[in-house]
Amino acid sequence: MPPIIHIEKLRKTYKTHKREPGVWNALKSLFRREYKTIHALKDVSFDIQKGEIVGFIGPNGAGKSTTIKAMSGILYPTSGEIKVLDFTPWEDRVKFVKNIGVVFGQKTSLHWDLPAVDTFQLNKVLYDIPTNEFDARLRKMAKVLDVEEVIKKPVRDLSLGERMKCEIISALLHNPPLVFLDEPTIGLDVVAKDKFREFVLKVNEKYDTTFIVTTHDMQDIERLCKRIIVINHGKIVYDGDIAKVKQEFQCKHIEVKLNEKGKKFRLKGCKVIHQEDFDIKLELDVKATPVKKLIDYLVTEYDVADIIVSDPPIEEIIQKVFER
Repeated sequence: MPPIIHIEKLRKTYKTHKREPGVWNALKSLFRREYKTIHALKDVSFDIQKGEIVGFIGPNGAGKSTTIKAMSGILYPTSGEIKVLDFTPWEDRVKFVKNIGVVFGQKTSLHWDLPAVDTFQLNKVLYDIPTNEFDARLRKMAKVLDVEEVIKKPVRDLSLGERMKCEIISALLHNPPLVFLDEPTIGLDVVAKDKFREFVLKVNEKYDTTFIVTTHDMQDIERLCKRIIVINHGKIVYDGDIAKVKQEFQCKHIEVKLNEKGKKFRLKGCKVIHQEDFDIKLELDVKATPVKKLIDYLVTEYDVADIIVSDPPIEEIIQKVFER
């Protein structure tokens, strides 16, 4: 089966005006401007299959938004090939955008002075959604996200979390085969985030919808995605399963509680994150030192009350990918 998204050797280069601060430099720039060239994307290539939920992540300025804008047809690349749902996104915009959904956490697609339900009704007409399908989807989504009354209020009166739930409904009402989620859980509380994640997984399972998720909340990535694409300085630095990247950076977090004050910790292959009189926090490189060896050392050298062994948070693993 051909991929739903095919990107090959994508490049984006642009020039930006550069000047020093001050009135004199501002006047000088009116007659003679200096420019610098920015290489936002450098030979980016990847394929995404139908039904995948892919995390597309990277630090600020890495090229995430540029890639997403190119895939959604907002931005023209300098060179390279993009095929999304068999469309070249920026060539046949009207037909293309009917097949995608977009949620931008920092920008709204809802009409500010109207209730969200009015925007939903407008989308019904724009996307030619049959009335029975529209009513059933809206009723179900509003119930799952707990916004049955919220959608009747003017958008300007909603909290950020309530607005984001309405944005999600707006993006999915026409049941698009491809959805871009950019910071989708911004402003949501812990309970609402869990409901949102379960909602995305159910939509993916029922309709085989493809989701591209860009976020700085690594819990979204860990809960939703089996595959991640990591971009940094305009280049893809990792593309694969989350499980594999965890294996590549094999380490454990160890928290030790002591019954009495212990000596300074020293063991090869184990980094001390924090040590107090009755508490030691460690990071263990399991490639260098097995967990059993560490526990044997602790039991022998200290009066141990408790030992907690856990995997590091996904944020820490992704940070190591960036640093590498």
